Amino acid sequence: MKRGDLYRVYKATRHNTKKYRVFVVVSRQVLIDSKFSTVTCAPVYTSYHGLSTQVHAGISEGLKHDSSIHCDELVSIPKTRLTDYIGTLSKKKMIVLNRALAVALEIE
Repeated sequence: MKRGDLYRVYKATRHNTKKYRVFVVVSRQVLIDSKFSTVTCAPVYTSYHGLSTQVHAGISEGLKHDSSIHCDELVSIPKTRLTDYIGTLSKKKMIVLNRALAVALEIE
């Protein structure tokens, strides 16, 4: 598992119509490689509102269609749930993601 990897995470609830959500791992690599059981991830949605905290992603990243990574909605996910790897972000896309995360967290 690496920073910038995309995983499909299946939901455990019967009441949700969408069976899974794609997430991008955004934790620092040292944490990912540690014995810590969770990592921080950003969800991927098909909607895009033009916010500076959203990053375009699509087929080149392993997704089925154009989507966006929402850096304002970070979540902690157990590593054990990140088993369905679908792709990884390019170095250029990681630079854009880092900027969006900095804006979302108000980091200069």
